[in-house]
Amino acid sequence: MTDDILFERRGAAGIVTLNRPRALNAITHGMIRALRAQLDTWADDAAVTRVVIQAAGERAFSAGGDIRALYDLGRAGCYDQALQFMRDEYMLNAAIKRFRKPYVALIDGIVMGGGVGVSVHGSHRVAGDRFQFAMPEVGIGFFPDVGATWFLPRMPGELGTYCALTGERFGIADGCGAGLATHRIASARFGALLDGLAGAVSIDAVLAAFAEPAGEGPILVRRAAIDRLFAGNQVEGIIEAIEREAASGGADAEWAGKTAATIRTKSPLSLKLALAQVRRGGSWDFETCMRAEFRIVSRVIQDHDFHEGVRAVIVDKDNKPRWQPATLDAVSAAEVERHFTPLATGDLVLP
Repeated sequence: MTDDILFERRGAAGIVTLNRPRALNAITHGMIRALRAQLDTWADDAAVTRVVIQAAGERAFSAGGDIRALYDLGRAGCYDQALQFMRDEYMLNAAIKRFRKPYVALIDGIVMGGGVGVSVHGSHRVAGDRFQFAMPEVGIGFFPDVGATWFLPRMPGELGTYCALTGERFGIADGCGAGLATHRIASARFGALLDGLAGAVSIDAVLAAFAEPAGEGPILVRRAAIDRLFAGNQVEGIIEAIEREAASGGADAEWAGKTAATIRTKSPLSLKLALAQVRRGGSWDFETCMRAEFRIVSRVIQDHDFHEGVRAVIVDKDNKPRWQPATLDAVSAAEVERHFTPLATGDLVLP
């Protein structure tokens, strides 16, 4: 047990609280193990008919996994320990997706990376006033994981591709419209909502009583352009299409120019991995997606770009990563494929 994650029974609900507000509730290995053990207990407890996960503080539901810890393990050459972290995290993601009771995430604040993994696979995802969803991994030389290979291709149109390649944040309206959140409920009502969720009334009835319209967000307003420009199977082609749009002088030109510039700051290798995930994951089942992610992470944590990206963004904070390879055309199809091949040490096995 760790004070970084708290568990309580309230009526019919098992309540989880992520409790590292000063660290933006970043998910540690200890939190992963504790949550998995508690879910296993509650799964067999007839008195617990639903699970609710929330977070302490107002800034973040969870800004991600403990990337700095993975970086430090990699720098020390402790790859087996780093991979155990990822193995346990991915198995937790699978346990949440397969959980046979309602699992409700109350998301108020930033939710990225590892925080997405403990929320998006639940049956119900509630967006509070400060909801901000993103998968920004390509900006640190990593890749969209925690089940992103499954859920990104299943977002409407090319929104998942846009999310993966840009790392842009989806606010309340865009999150609901993209299916990342199932309900929009005002943060001020979360206390009363939690009381309702702890009762015997059905989850759907309680959420329906509190929900309100989400409206339309700035990303979904550009849905037609996103679907058209992000439909390619090569990152180079997608960027070229966006830059042609920027040069056209049309209604989407300014947005397209900023979008292309944003993508060009990301790790070329990470961009190509992310696009391959989205394109392949759409026809894969969940287990295949998670197995692929474990294959990828087993290579990425030893790649230059992950260590360089974390150095530039999290450690030194100079925001000047020196990617290797430095250009998209220098990332071969064989190098991308290498990350998806079976592991000599054995693939991830989900229970």
